[in-house]
Amino acid sequence: METARTVPAATVVNLRDLGGIALGRDRRVRQGVLFRSGQLSELAPDHDRAVAALGIRTVVDLRTADERRWAPDRLPARARLFVADVLGDHPGVAPARLKALLADPDEADRALGGGRAEELFAETYRKMVLSPGAAAAYRAFVETVADPAARPVLFHCTAGKDRTGWAAAVLLMILGASRETVRADFLAVNPAVRAAFAPYVQKFLDGGGDPAVAAAIVEVRPRYLDVALDAMDERWGGLDGYVRTGLRLPEAVLDRLREGLVIGGRRSADRRAERARSDAPVWL
Repeated sequence: METARTVPAATVVNLRDLGGIALGRDRRVRQGVLFRSGQLSELAPDHDRAVAALGIRTVVDLRTADERRWAPDRLPARARLFVADVLGDHPGVAPARLKALLADPDEADRALGGGRAEELFAETYRKMVLSPGAAAAYRAFVETVADPAARPVLFHCTAGKDRTGWAAAVLLMILGASRETVRADFLAVNPAVRAAFAPYVQKFLDGGGDPAVAAAIVEVRPRYLDVALDAMDERWGGLDGYVRTGLRLPEAVLDRLREGLVIGGRRSADRRAERARSDAPVWL
């Protein structure tokens, strides 16, 4: 199944182009306009040619204030920064403390052993769907991506797997991707994230850390996405309710998003015209 294409950046972790992902009915995500990654604190703007070639106009940072202070982004040339703090209501939760969780094997075992690490991350995914602060952040993110003047857009968190993973899932579902496609893309980041965090994991294991704890921290798992989708379905009855009531996104934003990011199949203008005809009064 088609997933985001890896961009071979030298100084950005887990950089991927969502372009090319299949949306059904001969439609795909437009290439070169929507990218996801880990944090940009190590970006070398003048020397990383793969990043420079993308022509990024907007960087959306999904991290907390502490994360941004500890590892501030280095922006591509001529790009502007937009902050959409997903976990501002819950700044101490697991995805905001990945390296800290791996820094103390004994404390990690006490706090996260016995399956608690996976439970902690699963609960964070519920917060990313149900928290008012997360909803505001994801709404602002989608509105930014929908703005033609903002694209190409690069969005990221720390590792580019949890907050970024749900952001990508929401966008892909809005554009028409099946949940199977969304799941495949969600899980496809694991090799890149494992490689990026390998030195921290190895130090954790050398200090006696539990491999199961490390894996639950570093990986994304099917259950994490399932928890988010279940929360969306339980609270809002599915994607449509989440987008319109949870995120409060107007139809005009959704139309601009699809118009700019979907290629092939029927265009948004055709769908709008059809809706207008169906809504027109019938005179007898």
